[in-house]
Parts: sequence; C-alpha cells; structure tokens
Amino acid sequence: MTRTVRVASTAEHRRLDEERERLLRWKHWGPYLSERAWGTVREDYSVSGDAWGFFPHDHARSRAYRWNEDGLGGLCDRHQILCLAVAVWNERDPILKERAFGLTGPEGNHGEDVKEIYYYEDATPTSSYLRYLYRYPQRPFPYEELIAAARGRGLSDSEVDLPDLGVFDGDRYFDVFVEYAKRSPSDILMAITVVNRGPEAAPIHVLPHLWFRNTWSWSEPPGPIPEIRPMQTDAGHVMLRAAHPEHGAHHLYIEGSPELLFTNNETNRERLHGAPSRTPYVKDAFHHRVVHGDAGRVNPERRGTKAASWHRLEVPPGGSRRILLRLAQEAVERPFDCADELLETRRKEADEYYLAVQGPHLSEDRRAIQRQAAAGLFWSMQFYHYDVDTWLRGDVEAPPPERLRGRNMHWRHISVADVISMPDAWEYPWFAAWDLAFHAVALASIDIDLAKAQLKLMVKEWYQHPNGQLPAYEWEFSDLNPPVHAWATYQLYKIERKQRGVGDRVFLERVFHKLLINFAWWVNKRDTEGNNVFEGGFLGLDNISLFDRSERLPPGMRLEQADATAWMAMYCLDLMRIALELALDNSAYEDLASKFFEHFLRIAHALHHATDGRLPLWSEEDGFYFDILAAGGKSRHLKIRSAVGLIPLCAVHVITPEVYGKLANFRRRTEWFLRKNPVLAEAITVRPDGRQVLSAVAPGRLERVLTHLFDEDKFLSPFGPRSLSKEHMSAPVRLGLDEFQAHHTVGYEPGESVTRMKGGNSNWRGPIWFPLGYLLYRSLLRLDHGFGDVLTIPAVGGYGPRTLRDGAHEIARRLVAIFERDREGRRPVYGEHPLFQRDPHFRDRLFFFEYFHGDTGAGLGASHQTGWTALVGDLILRAGRQGRPPT
Repeated sequence: MTRTVRVASTAEHRRLDEERERLLRWKHWGPYLSERAWGTVREDYSVSGDAWGFFPHDHARSRAYRWNEDGLGGLCDRHQILCLAVAVWNERDPILKERAFGLTGPEGNHGEDVKEIYYYEDATPTSSYLRYLYRYPQRPFPYEELIAAARGRGLSDSEVDLPDLGVFDGDRYFDVFVEYAKRSPSDILMAITVVNRGPEAAPIHVLPHLWFRNTWSWSEPPGPIPEIRPMQTDAGHVMLRAAHPEHGAHHLYIEGSPELLFTNNETNRERLHGAPSRTPYVKDAFHHRVVHGDAGRVNPERRGTKAASWHRLEVPPGGSRRILLRLAQEAVERPFDCADELLETRRKEADEYYLAVQGPHLSEDRRAIQRQAAAGLFWSMQFYHYDVDTWLRGDVEAPPPERLRGRNMHWRHISVADVISMPDAWEYPWFAAWDLAFHAVALASIDIDLAKAQLKLMVKEWYQHPNGQLPAYEWEFSDLNPPVHAWATYQLYKIERKQRGVGDRVFLERVFHKLLINFAWWVNKRDTEGNNVFEGGFLGLDNISLFDRSERLPPGMRLEQADATAWMAMYCLDLMRIALELALDNSAYEDLASKFFEHFLRIAHALHHATDGRLPLWSEEDGFYFDILAAGGKSRHLKIRSAVGLIPLCAVHVITPEVYGKLANFRRRTEWFLRKNPVLAEAITVRPDGRQVLSAVAPGRLERVLTHLFDEDKFLSPFGPRSLSKEHMSAPVRLGLDEFQAHHTVGYEPGESVTRMKGGNSNWRGPIWFPLGYLLYRSLLRLDHGFGDVLTIPAVGGYGPRTLRDGAHEIARRLVAIFERDREGRRPVYGEHPLFQRDPHFRDRLFFFEYFHGDTGAGLGASHQTGWTALVGDLILRAGRQGRPPT
C-alpha cells in the first residue's frame, strides 16, 4: 500500500500546481540564458573542429550567435526569443563586461576555466524569485594577465584565479546583485543593486540589455526581423517596446531617465572579416559607445534588435545604488508601484518554500548549503538549441565538404530547442547524458515535475539515436556514458510516490520502453565476444586507466572493463525492478522482469568466472575488480585499484516477499531458471524472511571490497571516496605495452590532472567525485536493506566493525563536510585560500565544484557544477528527514 504524504501548501507549491495543471505558465520565463555561447561545438563551423579557436572570447562581443545567447545574470523565455541581462563597465576595463570571461581549453594549464566570481544565490522552481551576484573588480579586468599566468604554468601547478592577482585587495570591487520577482508568469520585476565594497567612492556604468536572439540571419532572404523602439511614457520612467512578428510584443519599463542605446544583434563583419556588415549598427555598438565614446556606432533613429539603458553611477564607499526595471507583456501605467513589497513578498515566499522542503531538523549551515545548491540547479537550466543536420550542411554559406564527415555526422536526426539542466553554464554549457540523470535526482526533492521532464528528454526520439544509443554530449554524441538512467527513473518514481502518495506509472512505463531499446544497443554493440563482459571506453571516468580508454586500441587488442560490465549488471537490476513494479498492474511485464533477472545473473557470473582461458574481472588474490587487457591470445589484469573496481557494489536490488508472492509467472520462471542453472545462483542470497538479495558482489567478496573502500589509506578520504586508491601514491602502476610502443604509469593524483588526456581539466585518478560517492551511499543502504546486521564492514584503520547503514551514512557525512564549516570555522571546499575562508563577503557564498581534492576536500575543476555536485543538497535533505545530527 502506498503511503499518502501531504504536500506542503506554500505560495510556491501552489504556483507549481498551476504549472503542472497548465493553468498558468510560470516556467515560461527563467534564467535560461547561458553563461557562455562562444567556443561551443554548435558555433564551430571550422573544418578542423577547433571550437575554441573558431569562436574565441574576443569575437563574442562582435559576432552574432547562431544557436543561443549568453549574458550576465540573464533571463529569457523558454524559446529564447527575447533576452534580458546586465552589462557593466568600471571606466578602466578595455571591454564592456557583457559576459563572463575564462580561459579556453588550450589556454588553461588544466583545460578550460572560468575566471570570474559570480554566485547563484537563490532561486525558486518557477523563477518567481531569483537572485544572482556578480563580483566586479574596480581595477582593469586582468584578461591578458590571466592568459599569461596560465601560459607560464604547467600541469603540476595550480591554476591562477582572480584573487591570486590581487584584484580584490583592499575590498576594491563592486557587488552587482540582480534580482527577479514575478508578479505573474509574464510580468517580471528586475532589481539591480550595486554595492561598493571599497574604501573610496567609485564610478560604475550599468547597462541592462534587452535583445532578440538572432533568428533571421541564417536564410536568404532573411527571416522575420523583430524590432525594439522607445515609447512615450509619463515622467519618472522610460519604456521600450519589443515587438516580434510571430511572438507578439513585450514592454520593458526602466526607472528614471537614462540614455537609451539601440543597435542590431548582427555580426560586425568589418572587424572580424574585413567585409561590409549587413547593417551599419552591429552587435558591439554599445562597447564602442560606452568604452570608446563613439556615438556614431549606435542607431540615431533609436530602433533595432538590441537595446540598453545607460546608467552612470557614482557609488560611495560602503554604499549602494539600485536600478528597477519591469518586463511585462501588457502595457502598465504605474510600473513600479509596490516594487519593494513585491520583492519582499517573493523573498519571504522563497524562505517558506525552502523551509517546507528542508523540514525542521537541519542546522542553519546545512540549510544554506542545500539552498545554494538548489539555486545553482535552477540557474543552470539553459536554453539548448542544436540542429545537427543544419549545422553540418551550413546555413547561408555551404561549408567545406569535410564537415559532412566530421563531428556528430551519425547524429543528423538531432534537432532540439529545449531548456535543459547543464553541468556548468560556463565550462559545460551543453547537456551531458549521465550527468543529467544525477541532476534529475538532485532536483527531485525540490521540483519533481522538472526532474521527470529532464530525464524524459534523453529518450525522446529527437535525442535517442534510432539504433538505441543515448547521446553523450555535444563534443562527441557517440561517446559512451554509464547507463544510469533506469536507476534515476526508478528513484524519481519512488520519490514522487512518497511526496504525492502515488507514483507516475505512465512516466515509468514510457521511459522503460525507450530504455529497452537502449539496453539492446549496449548488448549488441558493447559485448563484442558475446560473453557478458562489456567494453565501453572511458565511460565518463576520465583518465582512470593506464591509457585513454576512449581511443581505439591497436589491432588484436581488447579492453574488457570491470566498470562497463558492472554498469550493465546494475542496468539489468534497475530495468528488472521497473518491470516488477509495472507487473503488479500488468502481468505482461513479468516476462521482461524474468529476462533481466536472468541476464543479471549471467553478467554477475561473468564478473567472477573465466571462460575459454580468459581471466575473470575479479581477482581472488587481490580481493578487487580490475579491467583486463587481452592481446595475442593472452590476458592480464590492469591492477589499478580505482573506481572501476567499486562500481560492482552498485549492482544490488532486494526483491521483497510481498512482491515475489504476487507475481506467479515471474516466480515460476525464476525458480525453473535457478534449478536449470544452479551455478548462477551465487549472486542471490535468500534471507530467512524471504527477501531475495541480488548483488553482483556476493557475501565473502563483498567484505573484501568494502575493506578497501573504508580504508583511509586507500579509498576513504576525510571527505568521501577517492576515485583512485591512495596506495598508488607510493606504489604507482607501471606497464610497458609493446603495442603502444610506450610505457604507461598510473599514480595517485589527488588534485588537478597532470596529463592532457580528455582535455586535462578533469581527473578520476584520485579526487573525490560526487556521483561516485552518492551511488556508493545509496548502494550501501540497499545492501543493508537486504542483509541487515548479519553482514558488517570489517574493522579497518581503527574503524569498525560497523553496519552497512552506518557505513553509508559515514560516506554521506564526509561528502557534506566538504562544504560545512569545521570546528575552526573553515570550509574544506575553499582549501587554504584566506579570502574565501575569512572574508565575511566570501566565506558563506559557495561554489559547487566539479570534483574535490582527495586529501583536503578543496574544490577543483568547473566552479559552478551545481549539476551532480548539487547531490550534496539531496544528502542534506535525507539526513534531515532521518533526524541525523550535522556532524
């Protein structure tokens, strides 16, 4: 029987109900404007595929984007027809600051890296309230200094960031807060508040921008061209009317009487190509007008497809200045009446919503961490537009024929324009399939409808390949990501059932059917020997082997992967548990449940037992799982103790006697299969109460793997599981491979990568990664559900023995501790950086990094990865519901 749980009824919950029931489109407008649109695959029309070189940051202010827009603290509609964002200038920068700057992959000593300080401070699911903070230095922005500093550093050196160059010394910077508060789905108040943190008065120019995405330049003749014009209003404010031939009109009201600037969102061909532009008024006009004083660059007729209001402010030391704007579909007579009351109401409603989500048992620090993680998730929802066939063929001009045989040539069916959860809106402004599964789980407790919609996207016909493969990410859709979508689907189903008292079986069934096609693709394409041992390349676990696993091996060589095989065992169990759930209402699904039950047992057997002279992936000598390199009729273990050997722990499920007893066909089939194949039964443990524990790692082996996992000299750091055992610091793995004509070494790398594999900006050779830690946490809880106290984690390193449940919560506690203040008031995520540890304006504002140092917990990689790193919020909520203490 499902347990009915009363859903809280805050104002934001009611808005979510109205959105779900399609009464009001509260989510039509949101923070869907990317942090970066330059340097992406979509904007790369080169023959060589050099996306960074083809469209660099220096071109971004002058070149119209083909596929989507970017800006600072921006808002747009879900089709990104009309955009609203802020630009600033401190009278010392060489460039009007319209977008975030960072180093490209080739420029950074650890790959691409945003070089700005900005925070996603708050957000509600319907964007009824949003708050963003951009931290702007008062000295010239150090573009060239950052590039030169990276050029002078190697892979063994840390990255150079803004604080390292002293740009925040003496508190000489502005805090630019951008807030949005919705009166209705299409009526939005924008408040820009500039605070001078410095000791002296300082000038700043603030330019709120309103513009249309360029949808007209990619055909001949051009498509319908919209227009923005000023309109006559009463004293006290000005108004812009943005009219689109197909999407209607919107009005932007601006408090005061600032100067209005107009131009067109068109490429400056003179600057970039030495050729005439389509129009004399082009995209970078405001930069030239504000920074260089060139009044001839803006349209004197005061019309165009891009407009801005120019506010010249002098902000006293410690003081602030505020600018109000209002974007509304309908005309408004008194646009700023009750503006303060609206802001205060929406802030209060956001507080009420998160209090209802968080419950009563969290510390104030944990509340703040969870809320900032949630804000990052919502701010990282981005408009993503890509038509691969159009991109390959070109638009106005035909590209070189080589492009038709280039990147993503096999994915010409992809034609999408959706709002998607991005891993990081600057470093990864595109979807990644396995990341998205974790994003959905992180979103589920705060917006279950959004979580489900995101997960469904990847199995839609316009994403999933006709052969069943799911697209990985835009740099190479054909790369492989772990098949975690069935796991995530069932998690969302269970979460919604707890929230609303009933699960969405239509959602469950719809995704299940598409995943059946994907599973068949895996079996047909990645089990080349037909022996239930799988290959999958790097599988998102970058740099974890002796060589780049995404590269093709020399002829005659094959890499049999412990992680790919374990992922498939997990995939079988997750599809089986979905089929069992659906079979409770429709007996036709019992056959599919039987099919995945049997397939799981065969894969689990293949993990441990050799056939035809090959080695098993399990090493009895080492008590661990390793990849196997097969060549010339011989095979050898690649004895690297890494996350590859921990993934088998995730293949676990418990069939309760209640479910087993209801499904007669499934029961008869499984009993017959086990009588027929008793050798496969080792992956099943039947408990005295009738529970059947299906685990790829059976008791006996399970304790040995857990001994490695919970050894602090191996995997368990003070801040969660490392991706590579620390034992490889003193004992690196070396292997000479004649086929590669090279020697390869894997050593423990707790921080940034010291190789350039996979771009050099991510590392699974020692750091802590949230998706791995989270999966292990959830798997240990499932193992505890199956085995209870009869199976414990052996004593190791002064700990234990302990129950599996205690071990799970210990992993969760350590992961959360990355962000919490410790007894000295430090947050491990910020390492030894005094500014972020001590300054009151920095220390409680959080970055959610891509991964974390394996010994110190310091954040590394992408700094705004509130995709899967937002799982910390889910861990906090789970601990709160269990009433567990913060430490």
